[in-house]
Amino acid sequence: MKLAILYRGPLSSCNYGCTYCPFAKHQETAAEHAHDEAALQRFVAWAAQQIQLELSVFFTPWGEALIRRRYQRAIVELANLPHVQKVAIQTNLSARLDWAEDCPKQRLGLWATYHPTQTPRERFLARCHEAIERGIPISVGVVGIHEHQAEIAALREALPKQIYLWVNAYKREVGYYSPEEIAQLTAIDPLFPINNTRHPSEGKVCATGENVISVDGDGTIRRCHFVREPIGNIYNADWQAALQPRVCANATCGCHIGYIHMPHLGLQQVFGQGMLERIPQIPIEVLG
Repeated sequence: MKLAILYRGPLSSCNYGCTYCPFAKHQETAAEHAHDEAALQRFVAWAAQQIQLELSVFFTPWGEALIRRRYQRAIVELANLPHVQKVAIQTNLSARLDWAEDCPKQRLGLWATYHPTQTPRERFLARCHEAIERGIPISVGVVGIHEHQAEIAALREALPKQIYLWVNAYKREVGYYSPEEIAQLTAIDPLFPINNTRHPSEGKVCATGENVISVDGDGTIRRCHFVREPIGNIYNADWQAALQPRVCANATCGCHIGYIHMPHLGLQQVFGQGMLERIPQIPIEVLG
């Protein structure tokens, strides 16, 4: 059985301070870091025992995790397990990447977000090129606020053409984009109109809760990050009983890591084996 796990532990700190980001608005204490490390080690040890699964793990931290050696070690350990198909992480790409040399690169994935107010474009691009040179699969993206428009265009111009540049739509304000802006961003990211939509989801089939789950530091299983009702705990003996087909309970779904699992949108066919790290398996020119 194939199972993808979106893991989000207690970590809640970041080395960046983006005003538009809801994550990591706090500096953790040593005790909080120790709590996060214990939860992470417990999860990795559990994953190592799940040899009956074809397992994929996607770290979606409430902050920046890859700057922490414990997450680098966890990725290396998981990626070297024979039953783990993929280990991906969301990151601002400020961390070192030499740890990746201890991993089978085809099992890695980086979802890298550029934050123009926090780091020079040249520095971020240098990290992107380092990842590419090391053979690490990578997608690159930016939050599509008005202030980032010029940087988004410049980043697209500077990245290799084969690297997918996604734009996360800013959906906190209705009608945020003009038709001209939508056209400009769609020319850069052909999938931008999909992300710029809150998809009606209530009652619709979604793979989350069946072959994709969200797991927190205590092991609590939720079908995804956006449906808060717990459905089990991976540390209980009967945890697999939670894996059942379900329809969505929310009115809409507006986040890529949620709506990508709704079969009627057809995005599984677009992303294929690159679903976790947001790398389309269809050439970008075809998407456009």
